[in-house]
Amino acid sequence: MLKLLSATPSPYARKVRIALAEKDIPFELITEVPWDHSTATPQYNPLEKLPVLVFEDGSSVYESRYILEVIEAKWPVPPLVPADTWERLAARKVEVIADGVCDACVLLFWERHRGADQQSAEWIARQRRKVDGGVRELDRIGAGRDWMVGGGFGLADIATGTVLRYLDVRFPEHPWRSQYPDLAARSARLEARPSFAATVPVPQVIADKVV
Repeated sequence: MLKLLSATPSPYARKVRIALAEKDIPFELITEVPWDHSTATPQYNPLEKLPVLVFEDGSSVYESRYILEVIEAKWPVPPLVPADTWERLAARKVEVIADGVCDACVLLFWERHRGADQQSAEWIARQRRKVDGGVRELDRIGAGRDWMVGGGFGLADIATGTVLRYLDVRFPEHPWRSQYPDLAARSARLEARPSFAATVPVPQVIADKVV
């Protein structure tokens, strides 16, 4: 059986978990805290990042976008990426935006772990601008549409749904629901899907010193 090394708050791992569930692919979920010295992550990913998908023969693939490419290639039914070239590229663009917002949230999270006298107001402001700009663009792309790209559920919806819920975990004070009611409604619809309901992100306790 496939194994997926995952962290409970990770939006990147959640994308993979949702894709596997939507395609009804069985896998063993292994929850890790990749920052802790006890993690098995380096055994499978030299970059020591999650998620990691481990195959039955012990080989592995990592980085969520690449994992999703592999999943789509090995298990193309049901498709999560549009067949049309330009729609496929549009879905990938949504994923880039969503991942960029997640990256900025991660950088904010770690900056806030520094002492108050060590935090960079300019750095924090820059990351907040990235979050604001990315969420605003997702709202623009999805305006008036049932699905983010094309005529059905797919990668762009997974990426959008995971980043919106991740904001609740790492940036709870962000007023995206009040600023973008259409995104709030979209998030609620997505979170009602079984694949989303089974993968709600929650924070983890990091035992080892990081900053």
